[in-house]
Amino acid sequence: MKQAVSEPALDWTDRVLELDVGPVAHGGHCVARHEGRVVFVRHALPGERVLAVVVEDGGGAFCRADAVEVREAAPLRVPAPCVWARAGGCGGCDFQHADPALQRELKAAVLAEQLRRLAGIERVVEVEELPGGALGWRHRVRLAVDEHGRPGLRAHRSHDVLPIADCPITPAGALPPVLEHRFPPGGEVEVVVDADGVVHAGGAPAVQRAAGREWLLSPGVFWQVHPALPDVLASVVADWAAAPSGGTAWDLYGGVGLFAAVLAGQVGPDGQVVVVESSARAVSDGRAALADLPQVGWRTGRVERVLPDLDGRPDVVVADPPRRGLGRELVDALCARGPDRVVHVACDPAALARDLALFTARGYRVAELRAFDAFPMTHHFESVALLSRT
Repeated sequence: MKQAVSEPALDWTDRVLELDVGPVAHGGHCVARHEGRVVFVRHALPGERVLAVVVEDGGGAFCRADAVEVREAAPLRVPAPCVWARAGGCGGCDFQHADPALQRELKAAVLAEQLRRLAGIERVVEVEELPGGALGWRHRVRLAVDEHGRPGLRAHRSHDVLPIADCPITPAGALPPVLEHRFPPGGEVEVVVDADGVVHAGGAPAVQRAAGREWLLSPGVFWQVHPALPDVLASVVADWAAAPSGGTAWDLYGGVGLFAAVLAGQVGPDGQVVVVESSARAVSDGRAALADLPQVGWRTGRVERVLPDLDGRPDVVVADPPRRGLGRELVDALCARGPDRVVHVACDPAALARDLALFTARGYRVAELRAFDAFPMTHHFESVALLSRT
């Protein structure tokens, strides 16, 4: 019996395609189609016609490409302010070729599409601009170090380290002195610009301020990279949490206690705020900063392990999970406790939409939703949702 001969895997790598670019998609690219396949194109905008080089092809229904020539440009295309924001360049910025207002429109379209597709929620959301403009906002950046000890940024979807001289989305003058140094090959260097404008490169604690308070953060402890975002998020949590005086609030993935400080003011000295955070250094820094708030208690450990040991029913829960979101197990556990409100902070629209679908299936409704352009020039943004028990 003759055996069937399998077809060779399709591979368009290095092929140049002329594409009519379609809508934006989650991940910093736009969608095009060619010969029945989906092509995810970076450095393009919806409505453009481009020449693109296929840079990655796994042989399935889609491949990835970089636009290398624009034949018909979108009206709001602009020159990229960085020479590395191009095909084969840095992986950090996705939208430097788009006017900042268009960037926010693209992000809003992504959020609306993810909500519709993953949660069945039809909602028009504005991605709000933060103070400071589209450049110079990134106050924390992690540099990779090449085999010669030179720091730089990684190329898109690669381990290659680019020999940059500066980065325009970081504060002016912050990176060049660091880039002149040499570091242990193969490692990383975290550069932090603190609230006083002092540059720290993988060493001393950094001062940060938000919500009328001050933190002294150990190296590596999480703080938002956009200097305006902590105060903005704290304000939204203050408006939406509405923790009652004498009540109980949980701050999950609470970091150094930014939201706990806000919640402590709402519940007062007779209430209780429980912070759950896996980083021991973050908990230590948070305890020191919030030492004047005895109503704040700290639990060190992963949320899914600590949550079953927490007593009682919280009036409100604030959750700021990592990029993957809360997930089914944690949403089930939270809904079983029955808080009146859940304030969900998210940095990934797909993960947020999946979590919102889980909450709405368990008797909660999306009462409020806001989004902020906390990462201009990139495809990333921050969202906050208020879930109320129905």
